[in-house]
Amino acid sequence: MTKKPSALGSADLSSDGPSVRADESPSLGRGPGKWRKMNPDRVDRPSRRDLVTAAAAALVLAQARATGAKAASMNHVVLLGDSAFDNAAYVSGGPDVVGHLRQRLPSNWRASLLAVDGTLIASISQQLARVPSDASHLVISIGGNDALRRSSVLDAPARSVAESLSKLADIREQFQAEYGAMVDAVLRRGLPTALCTIYDPRYPNPLQRRISIAALAVINDGIIRASVGRGLPMLDLRVVCDDEADFANPIEPSVQGGWKIAGAITSLLLHHEFGRARSEVFTR
Repeated sequence: MTKKPSALGSADLSSDGPSVRADESPSLGRGPGKWRKMNPDRVDRPSRRDLVTAAAAALVLAQARATGAKAASMNHVVLLGDSAFDNAAYVSGGPDVVGHLRQRLPSNWRASLLAVDGTLIASISQQLARVPSDASHLVISIGGNDALRRSSVLDAPARSVAESLSKLADIREQFQAEYGAMVDAVLRRGLPTALCTIYDPRYPNPLQRRISIAALAVINDGIIRASVGRGLPMLDLRVVCDDEADFANPIEPSVQGGWKIAGAITSLLLHHEFGRARSEVFTR
């Protein structure tokens, strides 16, 4: 007599299929591993949680790439020198040169101020040591305080015009040597660099103004030679700041003067081809 299998027992369901206990249905098997073993052709579909996680990861990656690309394309100009750039103390709370520059530059540019009021040529090395690693361009306006320190020669007695000119020639040669050495030290940083002449002072005494402008032409000659000799672009601040309203006092830029200086810097940075090592003058 053939014994029937119990509903709760074991049975050989098919000679072609796997042996399965009646209490181990596919839907209630012992984990996904066993279910996949029993169904080798089944393809698992990602869960809703998997899809959300993958989408979030893709978004984070895209944002990181966009941030990296933006950082790589960002330019950063640093202003070095004296109060021609560091004029905040003279504008009565108005925007200073670097403030104007940040407004006028495109969005892919940054501007930083390292210039310090009263700085001499010999002190540029201290500012240079603080130039940030992401700086892409340097603009230098220096020499006015060095000229002021030598201004006593204008009141010195002389037996002839030739003697006065000889004294000015001595000053020019010394200034040119100091200025040239400073520029060479800056260029060793390997960054695109621009120079600035010293603007004409606005002394209220007409005679003092005329004499100072004439003497500064000798000093500015050294700056122009340094620029042309090294193929560097230059801002001629004598032309940029050509109005009385451009000055907060006889030797410091006003809000209007700072706006014009920032405009000339912007024009230089956006239009000069630094790779050509060609000197070029910008005035607006």
